[in-house]
Amino acid sequence: MELMDKTINSYFDVWLGPRDPRVKGWLLLENYTPTFIFSVLYLLIVWLGPKYMRNKQPFSCRGILVIYNLGLTLLSLYMFYELVTGVWEGGYNFFCQDTHSGGEADMKIIRVLWWYYFSKLIEFMDTFFFILRKNNHQITVLHVYHHATMLNIWWFVMNWVPCGHSYFGATLNSFIHVLMYSYYGLSAVPAMRPYLWWKKYITQGQLIQFVLTIFQTSCGVVWPCAFPQGWLYFQISYMISLIILFTNFYIQTYNKKASSRRKEYQNGSTAIANGYTNSFSSLENNVKQRKQRKD
Repeated sequence: MELMDKTINSYFDVWLGPRDPRVKGWLLLENYTPTFIFSVLYLLIVWLGPKYMRNKQPFSCRGILVIYNLGLTLLSLYMFYELVTGVWEGGYNFFCQDTHSGGEADMKIIRVLWWYYFSKLIEFMDTFFFILRKNNHQITVLHVYHHATMLNIWWFVMNWVPCGHSYFGATLNSFIHVLMYSYYGLSAVPAMRPYLWWKKYITQGQLIQFVLTIFQTSCGVVWPCAFPQGWLYFQISYMISLIILFTNFYIQTYNKKASSRRKEYQNGSTAIANGYTNSFSSLENNVKQRKQRKD
């Protein structure tokens, strides 16, 4: 294993250049192998989990879901706060910020972005809960793609560009996750479900997040600084892939549902009208029959 790690690390060093020494020895960052293994195990569970649960009763998971989602809500809120204050303290430039000019604030950003990377491992549980509850319709290509790629992408970010211009997408995403995990935590309580109205707007917020991240990343391309350009181009490409997938999800989930509801309403109205007419006709016939019997 040690020999394999050294070989992989040497390839990465040739391909991407020297790593940032400030994260040397940090948990899970020294070698890529653990992150890769976690990702493979995740994909195996996504594949085998529904097969295992096929003939089993779904688990409720209600209590643990409340705790899990509350925990991720608080973690996301902490990361959002720390990133905003770190950016402010370091006087970060919105248009382009390199990785070595923020002083102590850079280390603050690096520490919180490690938690952001680690949170992507914790979020694998989103999918595992879907499997245990047999909500397999929620395990979409978008869902698996997003979860499997984020952990791997952020391993590379943390090793080569752990601060500077990398902060923006993580800050927006942490804010969106405060809204998202608070929604899912509350929805685990049946009595709260009638009062939860913002699910649709979470997806809209995610799409806005991707567009804003592309804009901010593009600023670093147009007005470059010492931040590596290759990472900026990669981030733009990844955000475009998420916009395509999330837009498709939004259309499939909300626009088609709205169209289906309109059709159901129209069909329902016709049925009610027909029902009323038929009832009225039956009533009329009954009255006539009674009159005939009286005569």
